[in-house]
Amino acid sequence: MTGCGGGDGGGGSGRVTLTFWTWVPGIEKSIDLWNSQNPDVQVELESITAGVDGGYAKMFSAVKAGAAPDVAQVEYWEIPAFLLEQGLVELGRYGARQHAGEFVPWQWRQGVFGDGVYAIPQASGPMALYYRADLFQKWGIEPPATWDAYERAARRIRAADPSARIGTFPPANSQWFVALAWQAGARWFGADGRWSVGIDDAATLRVAAYWDRLRRDGLIFTMPDVHTEWYKAVRDGKIVAWLGPQWGDALLKGNAPNTAGKWRVAPMPQWDPARPASANWGGSSTAVLRGTRHPREALRFALWLNTDRRSVDHLIEGGYGWPAAAGIARGSALDRADPFFGGQRYNDVFAEADRHVDTGWRWVPTTAAMLDSLNIGFTDAAGGRGGFVEAVRAAQRSTVRDMRRKGLTVDEQRR
Repeated sequence: MTGCGGGDGGGGSGRVTLTFWTWVPGIEKSIDLWNSQNPDVQVELESITAGVDGGYAKMFSAVKAGAAPDVAQVEYWEIPAFLLEQGLVELGRYGARQHAGEFVPWQWRQGVFGDGVYAIPQASGPMALYYRADLFQKWGIEPPATWDAYERAARRIRAADPSARIGTFPPANSQWFVALAWQAGARWFGADGRWSVGIDDAATLRVAAYWDRLRRDGLIFTMPDVHTEWYKAVRDGKIVAWLGPQWGDALLKGNAPNTAGKWRVAPMPQWDPARPASANWGGSSTAVLRGTRHPREALRFALWLNTDRRSVDHLIEGGYGWPAAAGIARGSALDRADPFFGGQRYNDVFAEADRHVDTGWRWVPTTAAMLDSLNIGFTDAAGGRGGFVEAVRAAQRSTVRDMRRKGLTVDEQRR
């Protein structure tokens, strides 16, 4: 799988104009700042629908038609799909590698394939446990430090209030499950000349069996998360904890304002407390697309967008996620106590989580289809047809099949 080059990047004389497609809210403030400081390289912003809602389809069509923007928003999990279509410029030839140390290592690795650098990391979603401190205290429950303790807490919560649960397993949101498998040490994909696929590895099956037991024992809900029913349960104190990403703070604040001051944040429960591991849900990059005539200028802009203090402050204000630039959260709006969380400096928990995300995780060109397969299997299980382990095994089979249909050489990982 190889990326494509852009133009020679010589720049020439006169003003350069870059087009940039993105859906990140509030990013126009960063663009305005760049344009005011860089009269020689101006950026024209085009807001598009989010990738999964049609943005990626628009990008792929534009790349094939030779009408792609210079720069675009590409989520980490979708980068391999762009590489398969030879849609990204390899940025190492323009000096990208020398900037690796400016970013959180695991996030930098999301844009690196083989010897090539294909995207500049922007933001992620390190995960932690949001929990209702008032209800935990009322019921004498400590924030669970291990997954065994999480299950015990789930049983105590249901016993204290039969209508309440510690959380939900969202069957149609398999990115959430992916994050939990990632935390458990799963490595579903590898690429070293040949692709290897091991969605049904031991770590993932352990996670699937764990959550299926909680489901069968009635200790969790299986309603969709971040939807109307879920928000109501959060407001009503019927969902009393959430394994969620850093960017989820805005969802709680915006949809459950009556719970202000009652939430706290704790690290994710661990499988092995001696080897703390975190998870990530979400994450996005700034990529340079095939066909650009100005790859050097595009790279310069992508690096500035995601490392300049004032630019990142604007992005934080818009709620774009956890910054990929190393250490830049310190001194920002993320680095302060928050009354919604009872005065806790809750982002300190996410900062620590971001340092413990496995750098070895990889995605594949058919990630979207893989997520769909998991969604179908989990939804069937939640409806009484099969189980979560079966859903994982079905996703393994379908992913290998889909990748081979794409012409990729695939080995199934043996455990």
